[in-house]
Amino acid sequence: MAVVAEIAIRSDDQLSGTGAGRDQEFQSDVKKLVDLLSKLNPSAKEFVPSSRAGVLAADGRQAGGHRLSADAPVFVSSAEYYGNGGSGGDGSIKDSSSDGSSGNQNNQQQRRRRNGYNQGRRRMSERARRAQKEESIRRTVYVSDIDQHVTEEHLAELFSYCGKVVDCRVCGDTNSLLRFAFIEFADDYGARAALTLGGTMLGFYPVRVLPSKTAILPVNPTFLPKSDDEKEMVTRTVYCTNIDKKVTQMDVKIFFNKYCGEVSRLRLLGDHVHKTRIAFVEFIQAESAIIALSCSGMFIGDLPIRVSPSKTPVRPRVTRQQFAN
Repeated sequence: MAVVAEIAIRSDDQLSGTGAGRDQEFQSDVKKLVDLLSKLNPSAKEFVPSSRAGVLAADGRQAGGHRLSADAPVFVSSAEYYGNGGSGGDGSIKDSSSDGSSGNQNNQQQRRRRNGYNQGRRRMSERARRAQKEESIRRTVYVSDIDQHVTEEHLAELFSYCGKVVDCRVCGDTNSLLRFAFIEFADDYGARAALTLGGTMLGFYPVRVLPSKTAILPVNPTFLPKSDDEKEMVTRTVYCTNIDKKVTQMDVKIFFNKYCGEVSRLRLLGDHVHKTRIAFVEFIQAESAIIALSCSGMFIGDLPIRVSPSKTPVRPRVTRQQFAN
């Protein structure tokens, strides 16, 4: 358009002048103008942005002639797109194109939001678990140089003077004279008080007490007693470890029947990884379970057993027929 205006101005100047040379120059400029206009597309329509087309339609003009084809992209400013959270006033998700891909991008955005939410929730749960573990470590002490004849019950009884004992686990090699244990208290005050018991004679050796660097792995909640009847069953049940693999379930039952009292239910467990087996023994009377605690160090087969109070009841096995019913 600027070229056309320039030619028009020059044409006016040439009309006011005289001479054949100026006429020839004028004819040359007109020819250039004709050549320039002939290169334009006579069927071309004025380009109107999509955001402006709606305004034209509202003014009564036909917007159809100003719109691009249905396959052309609809451009949305970044401020408009991100300022509204990617949604229009009607709540719909805006897209950078109208070629039918908006549904896919909508699904991708929702998937990203869900993934971000799930990752955030996992991070929160991981932080909560980490904080809970650190708090449990502060409430736990590590006790070493424990006589092999000392039971968890004896150990918990000694440290109960420092505070309420939540859990007590005795560990160590079955062939070693000394073992170690982890004792968890209800609060960190009990754990700090327990540190003063270092050097106390327990059995034939003085124990060492240090702050623990690990927490006691909790018992699977599904195994804990769920009713008053099961809690009563736990008082009549003992946990027996270091059982010789050659020993059968009948051998274990005969042993406890002979030295402690009548056994009502017994569960002998083991696998191919560990060299020994464990057993949960439930008695008819609670007194029999108390007597069984004194059987630690006695032999069943070729190995001395260790007996401690059980934290879980011995539940009856569910047969396939009962499960089907």
